[in-house]
Amino acid sequence: MKKAYLGIDIGSISTKGVVIDENNKILASTYLYTEGSPIIATKKVIKDLKKQVNQKEYQVVGVGTTGSARKLIGTMLGANTIKNEITAHAVGTTSIYPDVKTIFEIGGQDSKIIILNNGIVSDYAMNTLCAAGTGSFLSSQAKRLGIPIEKFGSIALTSKKPTKIAARCTVFAESDLVHKSQMGHTKEDIIAGLCYAIVNNYLNNVGKGKTIKAPIVFQGGVSKNIGVKKAFEDVTGCEVIVDENSHLMGALGVAILSKNKEEIKFSFNIEDVVYETKGTECHGCSNNCEIIKVLKNKELIDAWGNRCPKGELIHK
Repeated sequence: MKKAYLGIDIGSISTKGVVIDENNKILASTYLYTEGSPIIATKKVIKDLKKQVNQKEYQVVGVGTTGSARKLIGTMLGANTIKNEITAHAVGTTSIYPDVKTIFEIGGQDSKIIILNNGIVSDYAMNTLCAAGTGSFLSSQAKRLGIPIEKFGSIALTSKKPTKIAARCTVFAESDLVHKSQMGHTKEDIIAGLCYAIVNNYLNNVGKGKTIKAPIVFQGGVSKNIGVKKAFEDVTGCEVIVDENSHLMGALGVAILSKNKEEIKFSFNIEDVVYETKGTECHGCSNNCEIIKVLKNKELIDAWGNRCPKGELIHK
């Protein structure tokens, strides 16, 4: 039986999963929307991966989770590795592009930049406070313009003179977009202008103070937008690499990291397992900690949220 490793990246907008072999080759992958329920989304991801993996040939012996719900899903799956997004994305990217020096990552509701020296993270920054430079911003503007988000990038490339859009926040951007439209700017110029606004917002906020060097790898859902990719290249003056699996780098990285931990035996058969979370409050002291319990088939498997030992009694 050959060994395989599972990586799950659970974000606020999307959940990604990969299964790799011992040589880091992707055997199976999937991508779907989280839709506000990471547990249900993960069960769907596991079900999809199960269909793609030959379980007579491969046994999953490592499970890694990353993303905003990494602890919850790590507990649910009995993961042997739970890592933050910076580490996971860096490992995933360097496994394919070992010489990468800068990673641009723009997701649905947050964005990050990672600076590497000799394959090691030397600096990073994240933006989780404002949606102006993220995929949800682009999606909302595409809807406002009556354009399918899938065609956003290709339409942007037809522009000869991108409109300048103030994108320091979504409110200003939408106001400016309406104003420029009423002035007579063409739709393709406005769309291209939004791509440049995303890039300038990202570089002036997330990338502020960072030394950006090539090779540059662009990933996350927005990396699939060829208009934003071109805008990054025009503004930085560097080639920007977008891998065909750019949306899977976090899941790939945490799957690779799970190889370094003690082996486990993972089963894809979780369709009928009932996972649920319950919240309670500990009144043992003035902290009034909010305790989150994770249950598997009504049995407590983990809990967290307490800041002192008194909260452990609530767990039990």
